[in-house]
Amino acid sequence: KKFLVFFFSRLRSNQSGRYDDHFPFLSLCGRERNFVRCDDRPLVFTHLLEGTEAEPGAGPERLSYCGGGDRLSAAFRPEALYMHPANGRVYHPAPAPAGAVGLVRSALAIELSPSFLYEEEEGRPEQPTHFLWAGRRHVLTNELAKFFPGGAEGEEEGGG
Repeated sequence: KKFLVFFFSRLRSNQSGRYDDHFPFLSLCGRERNFVRCDDRPLVFTHLLEGTEAEPGAGPERLSYCGGGDRLSAAFRPEALYMHPANGRVYHPAPAPAGAVGLVRSALAIELSPSFLYEEEEGRPEQPTHFLWAGRRHVLTNELAKFFPGGAEGEEEGGG
């Protein structure tokens, strides 16, 4: 766990000028450079943790990523969940240096899926419009759509 926290807390977009076409992410560990490539996003949210303090605009829950428990976590923002229209995967905001978007693990997405609400909107009934959480109906912002090719339209499958 200690190594995972060390590695993922240093993960950044690869702007080194070396191998950036093949390895879009980089984790600097001392003099060592760890070049990273993945099928989708480098940060994967694996667990929903109950928090102790609420952050402004967020509930007390946190999403843990990459096996780091509470040491690698982000405030859970239910309104910011994004279901990609082409691949059906669920995403959540992540730390900006690591790409600003994290993939929600399939098992966790399945747990959360009953809370997605669908209202036909602009001819897109397959896209959720709201998320029911903690007794509140949150309007989904789709703010993460801009990080995927095709933008909010989701014409192409996202990658990273």
